[in-house]
Amino acid sequence: MNPSARDSEEIASIRAAVRALCADFPGEYWRKLDRERAYPAEFVEALTKAGFLAALIPEEYGGSGLTMSSAIAIMEEIQASGCNGAACHAQMYTMGTVLRHGSVEQKQRYLPKIASGELRLQAFGVTEPTSGTDTLALRTTAARDGNSSYIINGQKIWTSRAEHSDLMLLLARTTPREQVKKRTEGLSVFLVEMKSAGEELKINPIRTMMNHATTEVFFDDLRVPAENLVGEEGMGFRYILSGMNAERILIAAECIGDAKWLIEKATNYAKERSVFGRPIGQNQGIQFPIAKAYAQMRAAELMVHEAASLYEQGKDCGAEANMAKMLAADASWAAADMCVQTHGGFGFAEEFDIERKFRETRLYSVAPISTNLILSYLAEHVLGLPRSY
Repeated sequence: MNPSARDSEEIASIRAAVRALCADFPGEYWRKLDRERAYPAEFVEALTKAGFLAALIPEEYGGSGLTMSSAIAIMEEIQASGCNGAACHAQMYTMGTVLRHGSVEQKQRYLPKIASGELRLQAFGVTEPTSGTDTLALRTTAARDGNSSYIINGQKIWTSRAEHSDLMLLLARTTPREQVKKRTEGLSVFLVEMKSAGEELKINPIRTMMNHATTEVFFDDLRVPAENLVGEEGMGFRYILSGMNAERILIAAECIGDAKWLIEKATNYAKERSVFGRPIGQNQGIQFPIAKAYAQMRAAELMVHEAASLYEQGKDCGAEANMAKMLAADASWAAADMCVQTHGGFGFAEEFDIERKFRETRLYSVAPISTNLILSYLAEHVLGLPRSY
């Protein structure tokens, strides 16, 4: 699949470097991990050493200081190479919250170590069992204990990579809901040092349809230093939203990469597979679904670039980031369904990697935000329709 026509020489070079790295991690590597439900530690280490996971960290803190456009090229190429960036993508999008709202001391303390790989910031503690996507209804609390610390109590779920992360970006309520004027107030963000937490923090793995290293996390009187509060107390929801725009754009880019991989797989197979004395790709019943998936992917790709451009300019990109994520998730899922259908029975065979990608890309119609929530957002905030919930 050809690189985007929008690519600069620098981004084209980044894409080539990512493809070269991913070539050392072929399908068998991912199939073995999938069977064992294991974390791709070697792959994450290779990305870290190459500087790709530090893409959005400024050079003054040891990072690459790249733009969002470069970051989406990295994540897209990982997926388009048949690999899986979900094992580490949070390390990119959590940077938005720390970079924009963290203190100078926090940046100096953590960012160089994250950039070098000494520390991993890959856990994002927001969702809870009782609140789901209703973030403002979360129950995890952070109570001030004097001037030096907060005491955290509560539970998070679908906290992916918690077992493989040194730090968690955590959203907790610091002011009871009944004491705030607006629902968006009273939430705060903390950087939690997980490895030194002890028995006050417990992690339970959750086995899912795909190998996603996701967990539930329990906090029982966990003490967090006050200097680990990100920004101002009570302003956390706004901080998290800015990070979520980066999250949606980067994951949308991953979906584009998945779609490109799946379309290429289907196209090559349709050219090579012969039935009734002719390649199946000569039949319009095979051609049309592949062509439609390609058109759908290209349209979504344009929205991803639009959202990234607005993000880089510091402009409001909430609508574009959400649309990019929704359209790209739809495109990758359509491509996955088409690819299985094109391959017939072989689409279900583990050795072809298609069934793995089929399972992996299905996630993004649901997470990190469901398509229905995006449609509600667009209806209310873009089209001006009455709030539905």
